[in-house]
Amino acid sequence: MALSKTFLINEAVKIAELSESQGIPLRLMGALAIYVHCSDEAKALHEALGRQFTDIDFMTTVDREKVKKFFLKIGYKPRERFMAIMAETRHIYEKPELGIHIDVFFNELDMCHKIDFRRRLLIDYPTISLADLLLEKLQIVEINEKDVKDVIVLLSDHKIGDKDEKETINAEYIVDLLSKDWGFYYTVTTNLNKIKNLADSYNQFLTQNKIMDVKSKIDAVLDRIEKKPKTTGWKMRAKIGTKTKWYKEVEEI
Repeated sequence: MALSKTFLINEAVKIAELSESQGIPLRLMGALAIYVHCSDEAKALHEALGRQFTDIDFMTTVDREKVKKFFLKIGYKPRERFMAIMAETRHIYEKPELGIHIDVFFNELDMCHKIDFRRRLLIDYPTISLADLLLEKLQIVEINEKDVKDVIVLLSDHKIGDKDEKETINAEYIVDLLSKDWGFYYTVTTNLNKIKNLADSYNQFLTQNKIMDVKSKIDAVLDRIEKKPKTTGWKMRAKIGTKTKWYKEVEEI
């Protein structure tokens, strides 16, 4: 059955609040998290861009058994066959009668590139931090239109800064991470340039000032990335470039 956007958002936030009250921090990720974190103006933009939500994604760093007991308690069924293989890194919980699908990732997001949350999970609530939300999208090697839209909405609604402050994307954290990993750097900078080039095509949804603002923020992040001194390992890997695969292949579940 098709779920309404409002129903899925309310369910996601309710789960985050309930788990938090029980000492099990779950932080929302993905497009739904961006929507939850944004202002009413940015939410309207997200909707105008036609973004739909199909499932709920959480990140956590707590004990896997605690997470399983929590979801069982609130009426969700684990996908046992999947979890027998992936239990250390990822759980799937479902309410088949409602068509709700929940992914829970443990400690890190290990997709095209790896993002570690062990020291960053509690920065924000009920979502992962803004910088991590941005990285989650920019680490996708074959970034598609829906992810481009998410990044544009996120950048249009938040400041670029040097710390994990309220409504601020911590560019310094991103820059530091990329200065040690050429592959991650290449994917992120390629995607930022792609999004900058596509920004004008959304002029029916964004004012010219908003488009310029998004482009300016992308330029600011790119400038910081390029100016940051790189590690020896980064420089050595840069010499090889794209002749060798610089990312991990991600299989669809």
